[in-house]
Amino acid sequence: MKRLLLLGLLLITSLAWAQKDAPGRWSRSKANSWYGDQPWLFGPNYVPANAINQLEMFQPETFDPATIDKELGWAEAIGVNTLRVFLHDLLWERDEKSFKTNLDTFLSICEKHNIRPMLVLFDSCWDPFPKMGKQLDPKPGVHNSGWLQSPGAEALADDGEHHRLESYVKGVVGAFRKDKRILAWDVWNEPDNPNTSSYGQHEPAGKADLVARLLPQVFQWARLARPIQPLTSAVWVAWENRDWSNPAAWKPIETIQLENSDFITFHHYADVASFQKMATALQQTGRPVVCTEFLARSVKSQFQTHLPVAKKLNVGMMNWGFVAGKTQTFLPWDSWEKPYASGRQPSVWHHEILTPDGKPYLADEVEVIRKVTGKK
Repeated sequence: MKRLLLLGLLLITSLAWAQKDAPGRWSRSKANSWYGDQPWLFGPNYVPANAINQLEMFQPETFDPATIDKELGWAEAIGVNTLRVFLHDLLWERDEKSFKTNLDTFLSICEKHNIRPMLVLFDSCWDPFPKMGKQLDPKPGVHNSGWLQSPGAEALADDGEHHRLESYVKGVVGAFRKDKRILAWDVWNEPDNPNTSSYGQHEPAGKADLVARLLPQVFQWARLARPIQPLTSAVWVAWENRDWSNPAAWKPIETIQLENSDFITFHHYADVASFQKMATALQQTGRPVVCTEFLARSVKSQFQTHLPVAKKLNVGMMNWGFVAGKTQTFLPWDSWEKPYASGRQPSVWHHEILTPDGKPYLADEVEVIRKVTGKK
């Protein structure tokens, strides 16, 4: 009787999932076929050490292929086969030709090192007032002090700006829609993040509602460009103890994300038991699952614990940070409230794998990475 009841519940769950595919979404079979063609995915969320944000990485004045080539050589040597890389709508607005050229150059460097990146179109984290040109210097002792939202607060709140955002999405996805050097498109990073500890007081009123209205359109704009690569957007409030296998437990934006994503992505900064619980719950969608942010050593999100479990589950893994640099994300999140004094280091690095000279922050972590990825 219990077995029949369990089978019935599983059938109900699968039927619920089957009824909630957004228009144009890949079928489960297509998504799983795509994922089956990939190696087990591992890599960092990447920005070169000499760039404080997405604009400094790609705008013509500061784009630095030599540094990217050097750092991706280090990445290849430890077993990295993918990256998560953030773009920005202002790069397209200012000069789409140079942006496409620099992005093409970046993709060629990735290809040289056998790395296929996931490209992120929009991001709701950190500074809501992005501007082109010279970027601010890092705030001393503060984690990720120069990272930028895309779109900024003004563009998000102004319906008149949405045509420009549509042009950006269709333009950049369309330009690279058949490019096999690209793994996937992440359409929006942490879309409902309120940035409470940093810029919360500067966010537009009703931000979550503004994003919830725009996010389905962004998925459709990307699909209208007809990319060969899949689309996704990661749910991220991993510390909340919820039943992720139950659609009734999802928040409105999470519902949009999970019903539009061709493959499922999530962020997780907590212990391995919590990670395994969330990953296996999301696998009940019947779609591939990739964790696109983890690694916060002080809260037990670590390579040694998480990578073996993820590999066994066939869940791809992307940690935050690669080479310690201008983003200063080796400092903890609470450095926004308690900045680190000049020259002072945290007792344990928060994110990042390598020091600025390319050496491992912790040698045993890199050995675990090499072992799990099969890199000799």
